[in-house]
Amino acid sequence: MFMRVDKLQAELPAPKRADPNAAAALQELLGGKYGEMSTLGNYMFQSFNFRSKEKLRPFYSLVASITAEELGHVELVSNGVAMLNNGPDKPDGDAGDGGDISGAPFEDMKDIRLAAAFLSGGGGAMPVNSNGLSWNNDFITTTGNVVVDLLHNFHLECGARLHKLRVYETLSDPTGREVCGYLLVRGSVHAHAYALALEKITGVDIKKFLPTPNIPLGNIPECQKYLDEGSHRRLYTFSPNDYKEMSGIWGNGEVALPLDPPGELEVVDGMPEGGKIHQLVGVPSAFTPDYSPEEMFEIAEKLYKKSR
Repeated sequence: MFMRVDKLQAELPAPKRADPNAAAALQELLGGKYGEMSTLGNYMFQSFNFRSKEKLRPFYSLVASITAEELGHVELVSNGVAMLNNGPDKPDGDAGDGGDISGAPFEDMKDIRLAAAFLSGGGGAMPVNSNGLSWNNDFITTTGNVVVDLLHNFHLECGARLHKLRVYETLSDPTGREVCGYLLVRGSVHAHAYALALEKITGVDIKKFLPTPNIPLGNIPECQKYLDEGSHRRLYTFSPNDYKEMSGIWGNGEVALPLDPPGELEVVDGMPEGGKIHQLVGVPSAFTPDYSPEEMFEIAEKLYKKSR
């Protein structure tokens, strides 16, 4: 089962301006072939379908714990997309009604790359790529063969690294770049973890492929703080009691990759501290949360007080 915490895995800075085309680029990291929906889907179904779990516990625990982290990555990218579509918060943006909508307040939206993000999704994220094509089951590999699945996962993480670097190069807003920086560090952890798992089970030194593509994370400013705090050396169990067995793979004297800050790899019980979820202000003229939401707010306030 999964437990949900009302935080993001990393805190995202507010966007400098509304930039729906940047949000569309970031969608590639959500619903693209190598996006977070794909990493989540692959590891989740591999963990569900894993055979001989107790006899192969270190490998099962590795895939299962990374599954939980990937669910948070889907949440992180989705928030980044919504923030870029929304732009900086406007004080009292929820106040009042939507005004005169006959003046075409969203006329510019017809010319953006993903008009459906506004016309259907109200500026939110959807499981689609940067061109609006739906993410689908064809992006999932779960063969039941441990070596084949681990090798696929390694390939997926290396492809995702390339993916993120390319998207990063299209963005200038701090929100999208922070999403990329965090995911580049954590994705490299997952690639390293799958490389170690393959090394343990086959004897082949897969680590020689890393990093792929060959650019040190220290070259990317948005990665630096996560490297400084040692995020590149940590895997989280995302559980209070389970999945500790993966320390036989990620640990036992294994160390960071040569181009990353040095130190031993460690398994951490639980989850990262994380950061707050950005509070998006409603846009009444787009009927989010509604055209005239005052009554909704009054009802919610009464319910909130009753819950205290």
